Amino acid sequence: MSNYPIISNFIETDYAVTTNRTKEYTRNMLGIMRKYKESVVIKAVFVIIVLSFVGTIFLVWGEGGSSAGSRSSYAAKVDSTKISLDDYQQAYYRLRGIYEQIYQRSISPDIEKQLGLKKMALDNLIEAVLVRKAAKKMGISVSKDEIKAAIAAVPAFQKNGAFDFQQYQQALKGNRMTAGDFEAAQENELLMKKARKTVQDKVVISDADAESYYHKKNDKIQLQYVSITPEALLGEVKLTDQDLNSYIQGHQEQFKSAEQVSIQYVLVDPSSLAANVSVSEEEINSYYQKNIDRYQGKGGILPLAEVKDKVKADAIRNKTGKEAYEKAADTINKNIASANLQAVAAALGGKITETQLFSAKSLPAALAAEEAVVKKAFMLKAGEMAGPIETSKGIYAIKLKERKPAEVPPLAQIRSAVEAVAKVDKAKELAAKKAEEALAALAKNPAAVKMQDSGSFTYNEQGNIPGIGVSKDLMEAAFALTTAAPLPKAAVKIDQKWLVIKLKNRTAANSEDFQKTKEELKKQLLPKKQQEALDAWIKELKAAAKIDINQQLIAD
Repeated sequence: MSNYPIISNFIETDYAVTTNRTKEYTRNMLGIMRKYKESVVIKAVFVIIVLSFVGTIFLVWGEGGSSAGSRSSYAAKVDSTKISLDDYQQAYYRLRGIYEQIYQRSISPDIEKQLGLKKMALDNLIEAVLVRKAAKKMGISVSKDEIKAAIAAVPAFQKNGAFDFQQYQQALKGNRMTAGDFEAAQENELLMKKARKTVQDKVVISDADAESYYHKKNDKIQLQYVSITPEALLGEVKLTDQDLNSYIQGHQEQFKSAEQVSIQYVLVDPSSLAANVSVSEEEINSYYQKNIDRYQGKGGILPLAEVKDKVKADAIRNKTGKEAYEKAADTINKNIASANLQAVAAALGGKITETQLFSAKSLPAALAAEEAVVKKAFMLKAGEMAGPIETSKGIYAIKLKERKPAEVPPLAQIRSAVEAVAKVDKAKELAAKKAEEALAALAKNPAAVKMQDSGSFTYNEQGNIPGIGVSKDLMEAAFALTTAAPLPKAAVKIDQKWLVIKLKNRTAANSEDFQKTKEELKKQLLPKKQQEALDAWIKELKAAAKIDINQQLIAD
């Protein structure tokens, strides 16, 4: 018991806590994430889970981490605290596991890259270090009783809804942790929770905040807008040869021709190298025993007597292939240093076939299904020979005749392709520029810009604006406008389209109704404002800290 400084006392008092709330919390959170797995808000949800004691049961923090000084010895350094590579790997795989629960399947590298899981995991760990340090500066502490309660609430340590000390021991042992380490980790988690709660508890929703929120939800507005699309500006784009060459330099991979090779090869039929092969009774029986699963009938494995002719034919074919391969290998090995393919062809009774230059995506008809041959060809140096390569067609010996590396062709050869994509990119830049110009012109003289009217609408979470399209950013910007300040600070992009908006009119909701719902609105607004306060606090902590990240870990 002495090895369990907190839990030993805990056992003596027979502390028992039900897990219903914890289970319900976890189940609800996973349900929410499955429903909103495409939402950007999901990252905030993951931060809560990953940094909560439920999600970090076996994550142990270590001050200083590795003693080595090189950046490769740690994942990140926050001031003087190092986040070890081991801690990073644990956090990364845990986060990946959460997403796999959401998607209910293994995550592909492409999806993982889109989600930015590596960076997210490291950001979470950095935030945890910052919050923990801030908590200590704030004078926040955690009592032993609080640690007891937190450990008791962990489902992995419970049996029939109550804490079970034996299960606790087994869980820690299975994860190669000591009770002291785990209790220290729980203390850190509780410390961070208290710090976050301290920041959030300072948030107060004023009457003005509630009234602004009320009008955002209930006012009706009508917009005037200008829509600028790159497609409409393609005719205005004029590109010189210098522009096109500059574009090629910045997008070389996009215009490179594929690497090409040409080869000479000899293809030999195995039967021609091992004629008149025979097999003994012993060889027939041995082949049957080794490949018995091939000889099944409706009732199961067929006896040798019933399938002997087939077994014999298979054994001869197998022996022929082996002898032919050995003969081909011996011949090729004798000539491989000199790369004398002609000598190989003469010895094996084959003829030399030569291909034109081909790429991996545009193969000669004769090699269309010969993946092993093609793969080997692209690995050779000019004049180098390889083999034997066995395929369903026979046995190959190959020699690389010529290699043409991937290269960017001269502009004259690819002008039309370059011009097509360069014009589109330039039109996108032009659309963004014209949108900002339109916004500036509206600020000076609203009558100078021809605008369209949207229909009248109220705020909706989907961001669906009549006549314009769907954009949550634009919806937020629109309802931030007032009669006194009818223009936003910047144009908004929806897909490839740029929108400049201006408030035409705003019909305010009944103020009497606001008074009736004021307190309920404050309750609704509080979580959002608390999260905003927490985000701002974390941002300040990061700005004040010296953070050194091992970029190799999060590079895609």
